[in-house]
Amino acid sequence: MHYAWLIWSLFFLMFWVIIYLSKPIFRKEMLSISFWTMLLGLSEPLFVPRYWNPPTLFDLAQRTGFDIESLIFTFALGGTASVLYKLIYKKDVTKMDAGEMKHKRHKLHIYILSSPIPIFLALALLTSLNHIYCGIIAMATGALLTLYCRPDLKWKIWIGGSLLLIYYAVFFLSLIAVFPDYVSLVWNVKALTGILFIGIPVEELMFAFSFGMLWSSLYEHMLWYKIKT
Repeated sequence: MHYAWLIWSLFFLMFWVIIYLSKPIFRKEMLSISFWTMLLGLSEPLFVPRYWNPPTLFDLAQRTGFDIESLIFTFALGGTASVLYKLIYKKDVTKMDAGEMKHKRHKLHIYILSSPIPIFLALALLTSLNHIYCGIIAMATGALLTLYCRPDLKWKIWIGGSLLLIYYAVFFLSLIAVFPDYVSLVWNVKALTGILFIGIPVEELMFAFSFGMLWSSLYEHMLWYKIKT
């Protein structure tokens, strides 16, 4: 079980590689989103051991709060989340024209795009919420705010969140199928709701859905792309 977190992360990476190699059209997006998302792996000290405390390579998480597995996981999850919708629905993107970009709703573009960061920091600093809830609220709020300036991405946001939720749940079920006691031994259930859905902490499912909502629209939102109809 000591290598469960590493194995799980590598499975996410394996599917990232499969998509990357089989879909050249997605490569630029996947690489750029993945490298930026990987930085979230450096936030692991905010969650260990308050949210969970997984055994890691060289016991890094226990000794420093940081771990290699988190970098692999966030890299793979970010790039996959950004393209799942287009992978399933065979959609491509095109650049918005200058007229569309000057629409009044885009005056808040940079503020809405960056909104999850101040929301997370405010919740983390001003409340006693476990940081996983701060992250879930920040990502979900950022995705909902995106609907204001990018209503054209509404289906990508909602369906993208749902697709990542399903994708993540399948991977999680494979983890607990091999390591049935992993959740009870690793997650700090007493600090959370304690609610399990098909054996998965509900916080993990909430994380997957909110992450998928935000990340599914991130590339288009940042670079002014829209989905071809």
